[in-house]
Amino acid sequence: MKPRPLSSIRQRLTRALLGWSVLWSVSVSVAVWLAVQHEVDELLDDTLRAAAEILSSSLPTMDDPPPATTGRDAATQAARRPSSRFTWQVVAYGPGAGAQVVLGSSRSPTRPLHLTPSAGFANAPGWRVFGVPLAGGGRLLYVAQSQLERREAQREVAFSAALATLAIALLAHLWLGARVRYELLPLDRLAQRLSAHDPMPGATLGVAERQELQPVHQAIDALTERLARRLAHERAFTAHAAHSLRTPLAGIDAQLAVALRECPPALQPRLQRARAAAGRLQRVVGALLVLFRSAVDVQRQPLDLAALVARLPIDGLSIDVQAAHRLAADADLLEAALLNLLDNALRYGARHVTVSTPVDDTLRLHDDGPGVSPEHRDELQAAITAQAYEGHTGLGLMLVDLIARAHGGAFVLPEVEHGFAAELRLAGSGRAPTPRG
Repeated sequence: MKPRPLSSIRQRLTRALLGWSVLWSVSVSVAVWLAVQHEVDELLDDTLRAAAEILSSSLPTMDDPPPATTGRDAATQAARRPSSRFTWQVVAYGPGAGAQVVLGSSRSPTRPLHLTPSAGFANAPGWRVFGVPLAGGGRLLYVAQSQLERREAQREVAFSAALATLAIALLAHLWLGARVRYELLPLDRLAQRLSAHDPMPGATLGVAERQELQPVHQAIDALTERLARRLAHERAFTAHAAHSLRTPLAGIDAQLAVALRECPPALQPRLQRARAAAGRLQRVVGALLVLFRSAVDVQRQPLDLAALVARLPIDGLSIDVQAAHRLAADADLLEAALLNLLDNALRYGARHVTVSTPVDDTLRLHDDGPGVSPEHRDELQAAITAQAYEGHTGLGLMLVDLIARAHGGAFVLPEVEHGFAAELRLAGSGRAPTPRG
């Protein structure tokens, strides 16, 4: 089961800002719509009132009763069609004639807007009407605006306000997003500083870039100090134990060598096995010393690979050295790595090993042993890459990997058709190791 991916603070803040921007835009748009609906109505009503007052002052007074509608007038009125926006009409109200349109705009409705006199504001089907009584009595001037036009005006004002609000929200979102990214940069820089931070005594991260990060710096500095003390104690103990074991182990080897020369032939195989075990124990002790030194300092120098291999105390292996390219490394560390790899090859049944330098600063060992399956090789490589040694690799392969990393390189197990191969890709000056299959 795959672990759930970690959520990003930056993405969470960005999504929150986007959500709040949309919510704010919708809320402001609704508030503007409610406010505009009332204010636009008042503004348009004022416009109707002003238009009616101006129009009423310019109309002629009519003291006589309105003339009867002739056939021609009726045809003219019948041809009129309501305007889709504004209209006006003068309606005469008689005792027996009812309501009659006596004057109107070119496209005013043929029927009176109000069948009964109605001064002031009122609503007619599809219209907002303002009525003004005219001089002479019995006549009213109606100035009307289409309800559809009023709603359209309200929508346009509300849409413009919503668009402006959305634009402001978008700009605010972009600005806040950029600001969040900028404010999170100290976390990225802190991660970079931590990647190069070494838990050595007295090592600190320094002053935090932001006040909120100061407790993090203090906690990391305290953890660094505890780790440094623990590592120092472990290194001191291991080094002391290894040095204390070297002398008696060397004495045991010397005594076994003398015993081999003096004992009867029947006992020599048993003593030889005891001496080989003592030699292996000596190499483990030496590996422990090198293991802790590999984390301290690396002294690179050009090496003679053939001379280095000739000094290794490995019996039972035929070693072919092919030094075609230059090799610069710490002699003691590389010797320990070679010793462990050759000892592994011998223990797993190899009889011949080719030690070569396929490219500069790369050491390759290829033996004729039984090798491992591709699945096991992939498992070993994954453990080495992740430095998850426990349960996967022995002390020898772990030591070789640490030595390669101490040189700034990598330890790789390339795929081969037969036997087993291992490469120490030691990064040269100013270049990183290039993975190879």
